[in-house]
Amino acid sequence: MRRKFLVLLETGLILAGLFLGFSAWKVSSALEQTLHVSQEQLLDVPTGTNPNRMFYRMESQGLLDDAFWLRLYWRFNMAGVPLHTGEYRMTPGMTVRDLFEVWRRGDVVQYSLTLVEGWNFRQVRSALARHEKIKQTLDGLSDAEVMDKLGHPGVFPEGRFFPDTYRFVRGMTDVEFLQQAYARLDEVLAKEWAERPADLPYRDPYQALIMASLVEKETGVPQERGQIAGVFVRRMRIGMLLQTDPTVIYGMGERYNGKITRADLREPTPYNTYTNAGLPPTPIAMVGREAIHAALNPTPGSSLYFVARGDGSHIFSDDLDAHNSAVREYQIKRRADYRSSPAPVNESEPEAEPQAPESTEASPEPAPEASAPASATSSQ
Repeated sequence: MRRKFLVLLETGLILAGLFLGFSAWKVSSALEQTLHVSQEQLLDVPTGTNPNRMFYRMESQGLLDDAFWLRLYWRFNMAGVPLHTGEYRMTPGMTVRDLFEVWRRGDVVQYSLTLVEGWNFRQVRSALARHEKIKQTLDGLSDAEVMDKLGHPGVFPEGRFFPDTYRFVRGMTDVEFLQQAYARLDEVLAKEWAERPADLPYRDPYQALIMASLVEKETGVPQERGQIAGVFVRRMRIGMLLQTDPTVIYGMGERYNGKITRADLREPTPYNTYTNAGLPPTPIAMVGREAIHAALNPTPGSSLYFVARGDGSHIFSDDLDAHNSAVREYQIKRRADYRSSPAPVNESEPEAEPQAPESTEASPEPAPEASAPASATSSQ
């Protein structure tokens, strides 16, 4: 009886060894198999998908064989490894083991979208809506409803998002994207506000953000931002109207066709700084860190006026006579290639939505009054 038991035990051990050996061989073969792809393609891992489901899905799609053995290997060797949502790149010659390593590292394919300094919220929404890798959830909603979705009810959206290049994986929602850009703007603004000088004419960070949007729209020349901010701050301190064309253009909305007239300058919109004292009620565009820094660190000086040269830079003047002289030279005698802002780095590259053309008053000659416009043309 004992001998029979030993024979049975020995036989069982041999069979177990054979099974384990066979299993190890099958698992190894499954891991070393080459994925059935003839050209690079993306593997989408939706939210909530587990590895087991992925193995069987890939087998049914003809991408690999032996899903059972792969499932067994993952369960005993990689059970604690999360499978990140997103897309993974598969290339010819890639083995299943290579794919597992990509999964282990979480090397999902990333996409990017750039929000540009000076864009308005309409342009931001347009760029988001056109990106095919962003999940659209805000289509048809008003701006106010969008802000409700973001968790900021009652907040006006203009200027509240930070311009930058954002990277993300397929499936990110437009809400998640905007929440990230909103939080980034808050972070940058709070840091710059905390380091500001003590004698600025702003009640709160939001007013500084409004000023930064005027600076952003008035010049694209980095070294001039502080000077532009300085002109506006000095005007605020002595009670002069800011008289900056971008606020007129913003108040006109979609009626703006590339030019502003004397009638437009007199139109009493809430944003018209030719008719309203102080800052407009909200920002008029998205602003970068440099514009925020300039608004909170204006360059000291005595200039109260500036006029575009035509090459993107400006002439700054302390008094009205000097300003009038600059206007006559650079506005009345405009060259054919006149620009009030720098030419784009690549003029042929289309933007997500066309920027507003530069504005021109009906007559560049400033009105004969002490508070003549700070600038005769806007930068955009």
